[in-house]
Amino acid sequence: MSSPAEPLSEHFAYCIQVLGGVTTASRRLGIDERALRRFANGERPVSTRLMQDMAQALRDLAAEATAAEQQIAASLNPGSAES
Repeated sequence: MSSPAEPLSEHFAYCIQVLGGVTTASRRLGIDERALRRFANGERPVSTRLMQDMAQALRDLAAEATAAEQQIAASLNPGSAES
């Protein structure tokens, strides 16, 4: 039987992987690894607040990745930023 919380917990589990796994997600979200696993496997319901925190952590990661990519691009093509 499928529960309404199942798709949300599956997406939460996917987001954990995007952040780099349970340990990294735990550090970024400030949540115990064991609790994260319980949310991801559907043992505990994923709240709106938790999903908001996850969304913010993903935005932060995206910003960090963008800055790192820009630094790489600038070092590989130092003259292209002036074009």
